[in-house]
Amino acid sequence: MATRTPLRSTALALACTLAGLFATAQAAETPKTLSSGELKVGMEITYPPFEYYEGDQVKGFDPEVSAALAKRLGLEASFSDITFPNLILGLDAGRFDTIISGMYILPERLEKADAIPYAKTGAAIMVRSDAEKKPATPEELCGLTVGLQQGTSWIPALQKVSDGYCKEQGAGAITINQYPTTSETSQALLSGHIQAHLEIDAASLLIVEKSRGRIASSSKGSIYPQVLGIYVKKGNAQLLDALKAALDDFKASGEYAELLKKYNLEEA
Repeated sequence: MATRTPLRSTALALACTLAGLFATAQAAETPKTLSSGELKVGMEITYPPFEYYEGDQVKGFDPEVSAALAKRLGLEASFSDITFPNLILGLDAGRFDTIISGMYILPERLEKADAIPYAKTGAAIMVRSDAEKKPATPEELCGLTVGLQQGTSWIPALQKVSDGYCKEQGAGAITINQYPTTSETSQALLSGHIQAHLEIDAASLLIVEKSRGRIASSSKGSIYPQVLGIYVKKGNAQLLDALKAALDDFKASGEYAELLKKYNLEEA
């Protein structure tokens, strides 16, 4: 004979199940943002595959992350297109709620904003496919002219190699040219104004693919691997904690691992 479950136990079990479902659906309490019902995200939308325009639609890894986190907060993601060097300034000025734009977590940035680790990647060295020199490491860039996007963390890193290793070896300094966007840097490489282009791994894969054989990656592994961060204005603990909770829920769902794999990134 089957044992009947008392009504009180059944009701309690049902209540616990409903509470669990509600907690899953609402990963974090909806925080206060600049505009009600909206999470304004600052990013430079010229940086595929992280963020780019497809017609009038914003596509890429960071928009997908932004939309997933906003949904878990009961918000709708919107995007502010800002040049990379001005993103931290814009956040501090209250132009948007957060930065999700393939931005490394660096000490100097943490002095101005708080960050949540959300992915990890490194850099790749690219050259023209017909180049005589194909440097595989930063030390092999001695004597060459290298292009980078303005505001990237590799500029002081390469300068250190130039002032130290290159000078000690008598191999010639690394000449560093900075460009407003990564696409302009790639054009400078193709036109011969620079001999190498240093860019994030995931972005370099797309650049090589779109070049139709004119550009190749010469490095054998990730250079200067670092962690990418979601930035929030200093003192905005409510939004910081809400985004952390939303990201944790995103990871627990298994969807985040699939997204990282799609864009050739690693979890922080």
